Amino acid sequence: MTFHLLTIFPEFFRGPLEFGVVGKAIEAGKVTVRLHDLRAWTADRHKTVDDRPFGGGEGMLLKPQPLFDAVETIFPERTPSRLVALMSAQGKLFDQAAARRYSALDELLLICGRYEGVDERVAEHLADEEISIGDYVLSGGELAASVVVDTVARLLPGVLGNEASSVRESFTGGLLDCPQWTRPADFRGWKVPDVLLNGNHAGIEKWRRRAAREKTGRNRPDLLAKTGESSLE
Repeated sequence: MTFHLLTIFPEFFRGPLEFGVVGKAIEAGKVTVRLHDLRAWTADRHKTVDDRPFGGGEGMLLKPQPLFDAVETIFPERTPSRLVALMSAQGKLFDQAAARRYSALDELLLICGRYEGVDERVAEHLADEEISIGDYVLSGGELAASVVVDTVARLLPGVLGNEASSVRESFTGGLLDCPQWTRPADFRGWKVPDVLLNGNHAGIEKWRRRAAREKTGRNRPDLLAKTGESSLE
């Protein structure tokens, strides 16, 4: 799969994409990341990408012309296997279901907003989707785009050493992952639950399901409500 990152700070991604799962996937050729400097699609000597918003207001907006020219150059043809997503605090919430949907694509182009945002015509007529990684405001879309790349890349075949890792984890089935422990079994008097030590795999699976419901009920009751389950079942 190929990720295209359209940004005014291409050097930003050198850190996030060089380490861990994504870095190894790039080295192994399972993932390709192409960085595109938005300023390459400007015509003035100052390489201007922003301007003041009509109607007044604080800050500056990314202009439509460089963004349209860039996306139309990177994707001269739009196909169902190519998707353009605008990183925006005004977008729909990005979640694991969206990540799985993106992982089926051949190419994903992420537009990294900056300043106070982008001209609305980009959201309406250029991007296929407008997405946000959370209910807060970042200084720019680069951090959010890094999150999307990491989340999607780890779902691709061969990226994780253990393919089951992406199946049994938080948000699978709508719940958070169950609590887990490792050695020692007794640390400062805090002990691992006995059920995890007795080798009864059927009993362990039943306990893990219940523990996942309980933890989801404590930390994310909104998720539990969507499943229609009770934390006490």
